[in-house]
Amino acid sequence: MNYKIIGKYIKDLNFSIPNPKTFFLLSKNISNYKINIDLKSNQIKQNIIEVLTSLTLSPTTDDFEKINTKIVFATIVELSNENIDKNEIESIVLIKVPSQIYGELRKIFINLFENSGFKDIKISENIDFKKLYEMRKAQ
Repeated sequence: MNYKIIGKYIKDLNFSIPNPKTFFLLSKNISNYKINIDLKSNQIKQNIIEVLTSLTLSPTTDDFEKINTKIVFATIVELSNENIDKNEIESIVLIKVPSQIYGELRKIFINLFENSGFKDIKISENIDFKKLYEMRKAQ
């Protein structure tokens, strides 16, 4: 393996429901929201990269009351050596690390909803980050 995870933590968390009306509408219409995943990375120092995986929930149409949900999960990755090529680093940041931490991130996100009274939240158990990467690259 060309990398190892040396740390992970919740970097940012925003979960707010503005009012009771929104809560009840969301309870009834949770299926009208979709999960968005975003990946970013920052080089911290030589051979150390911070991979930021964000999950947000957003309505599929504009006629819904909006809740503000976003979790940014930071994963600190140490690359095994300095001679890893750009494509391999891209694969580590956009496929391997997110695939490795997604289960934990999903569990945290679902737990927030369940502890806020939403029992029917459905978030995919598995995300094919390789497929997403290839689709993005083809664009």
